[in-house]
Amino acid sequence: MIKYDQLSLQNTLFVGKDLWHFPQLDSTNSFAQSLLTKTTPSDGTVISTYQQTAGKGQIGSTWESEAEKNITLSIILYPHFLLPKQQFWLTKVTALGVRQFIADCVSQEVYIKWPNDIYIKDKKTSGILIQNTLSASTIQSTIVGIGLNVNQTNFSPALPNPTSLQLSSQLVYDLDALRAQLCAIFEQYYLQLRAGKLQSIHQEYLNHLYRINQLASYESSDGQSFNGIIRGISENGQLQVEHNGRLKNFDLKAIRFR
Repeated sequence: MIKYDQLSLQNTLFVGKDLWHFPQLDSTNSFAQSLLTKTTPSDGTVISTYQQTAGKGQIGSTWESEAEKNITLSIILYPHFLLPKQQFWLTKVTALGVRQFIADCVSQEVYIKWPNDIYIKDKKTSGILIQNTLSASTIQSTIVGIGLNVNQTNFSPALPNPTSLQLSSQLVYDLDALRAQLCAIFEQYYLQLRAGKLQSIHQEYLNHLYRINQLASYESSDGQSFNGIIRGISENGQLQVEHNGRLKNFDLKAIRFR
């Protein structure tokens, strides 16, 4: 059974004005994909559930979430103003929006771990999965999937470093209120992108990038460990790491933080 309603947002233009909230879904991104094959949802439509049974992560990974404890949602967008080669900008503004939302909830430092995990200090509290449909000249549609640990306090031992808003602040949160706030902050950053404020978006992303300009240990996809310093992000979203005086670009899954 689908519960269909609208977010009680007075300060958004379009994100979350149409909300499909389910008691349970396998994946909000999967439902959004299915919806896009059958119809044309309004720009900013939100697919939401508080019990996701088969959440998706980056490149085949999964997102675990305890029922009725966390926020899992997907936002459908039509960023026709972006070229296919500019799709990493959607990652930047989504990560910035989620980071700012979390920073408003906790007193600790909140970082973006490249490309789009959100960390409270050294622990992960949110993951993002963005799926784009491209044409030769533009991005036809985008699904922005966000998983956010809110009131969950027990996690699988298989997860290396999870945390939640409740563990970080000792507060219990109203999920509906947080969802509305998250959508409002995301929209603010997305509108900056639509307005072409690329330099300020890029600089803010770098300002909050986890481990930037710090010597740290990494492992490449071929199993080689090395010490390096994150210096920035390339135009197409690769991580730029300085090692032995040389700058090298890494694709997603080509480098692992240690």
